[in-house]
Amino acid sequence: MGLIRAPAVSGTFYPEDPRELAASVSRFMAYAETPTTDGVPKAIIVPHAGYVYSGAIAGRAYATLKKASDKITRVVLLGPAHRVAFKGVAAPKAESFKTPLGLVSIDQPAIASVAELTQIVRRDDAHRDEHSLEVHLPFLQELLGAFSLAPFVVGNASAAEVSEVLDRLWGGEETLIVISSDLSHYEDYETAQRMDGATATAIEELRVDGISQPQACGRIPVCGLMTTAKRRGMNVRRVDLKNSGDTAGTKDRVVGYGAWSFHDGPEESDEVLIDRHRAEILRVAGASVRYGLAKGKPPAVDIKTFAPDLQPHRATFVTLKRADKLRGCIGTVTAHRPFVEDVVQNAYAAAFRDHRFAPLQADEAKDTAVSISLLGKPKAMSFADEADFLGQLRPQIDGLIIRDGDRRAVFLPQVWEDLPDPNTFLSHLKRKAGMQEDHWSDRFQAWRFASTSTDKKISEVK
Repeated sequence: MGLIRAPAVSGTFYPEDPRELAASVSRFMAYAETPTTDGVPKAIIVPHAGYVYSGAIAGRAYATLKKASDKITRVVLLGPAHRVAFKGVAAPKAESFKTPLGLVSIDQPAIASVAELTQIVRRDDAHRDEHSLEVHLPFLQELLGAFSLAPFVVGNASAAEVSEVLDRLWGGEETLIVISSDLSHYEDYETAQRMDGATATAIEELRVDGISQPQACGRIPVCGLMTTAKRRGMNVRRVDLKNSGDTAGTKDRVVGYGAWSFHDGPEESDEVLIDRHRAEILRVAGASVRYGLAKGKPPAVDIKTFAPDLQPHRATFVTLKRADKLRGCIGTVTAHRPFVEDVVQNAYAAAFRDHRFAPLQADEAKDTAVSISLLGKPKAMSFADEADFLGQLRPQIDGLIIRDGDRRAVFLPQVWEDLPDPNTFLSHLKRKAGMQEDHWSDRFQAWRFASTSTDKKISEVK
């Protein structure tokens, strides 16, 4: 039978009884019968705490794989070392790993295919007491049935070294990549939310330099996957983001948990995203204005009650018009809070805090239309002079951000409808930024961005 790695955290991190364990794992995956996408992920990031804390978050990620459960025959699983300090990426000498649900065979050909890499070491001691891999095996056993496993514990290694291992083992639809990591550790609830939100944004934007060690115990394997994913042109979708204060712990010292899925091919367009959630985002914008009229403040937002597609950080503008005339417009050009919360806050601000207008009154609301614009990521422009810059502008397409020193302004693409000439468009934007219309300097900077919009009268959104 060969050397078997025995379970180390059975009965503590997860149930020891096989029937109870199988039922628990099935229940966590059943909670998530509505994956964020119809596509099947090539890779997932999942947390590795005790099931009472992070099992439901992990279950949502594994549920996205159900459609491919009959195709996946090999799992490449990487997680951080918690028990043993060592240099490199550790493969086991064991021939199988055991859980209460049975044995999982180690993919010896896969291990052999990376053994020549200088970062690979063979160390059973790195695996013996390590929980970051073990807690995922019951999920994989329940989901896939029979499969082979290529498990690696990541010690003192670089993201590039992990990426090299992943590239060697990437395979086709038969291979699933699983990266194990928790997020922030032992911060208060609000601090953890801020830290984990920043980590989530970095993962979704594939910014390896946006994640530091305090943000994720599995930072190196996570960044290794991000490195490979960016090179392969993959896109990332958030599955869930919580902390132990949301699941089974107090809120004074929490641990963060997140799950993400990585997909081949181009990222889903904002047009598709808006089309899917048009009614919901218009509803929350209208509700924010009505709540502001009644309470004098924006409503609180429970992000977890909204679709996962509306939870990632995005930048939006909310525009109010009455009789086709501007009645308020407030937004953000940099994503810094969840999509739905940004809509709620900007809708309230457009109605009551735009300094160009008096606060919206109740008798105006029924005739006021609300428009929500979802901004794409701004892209820096490069130009030799103002003529070159003007020649690059794309009327009816580009939103534009300009900055010179501490003066800055933004126009949405919709502004082209009223200012179709590039010279006029730029002159008005300069004036909005507090510059002279003929202003130009070597410090002048600009960014273009796309925008997708939807609109409706406030009185018509419920």
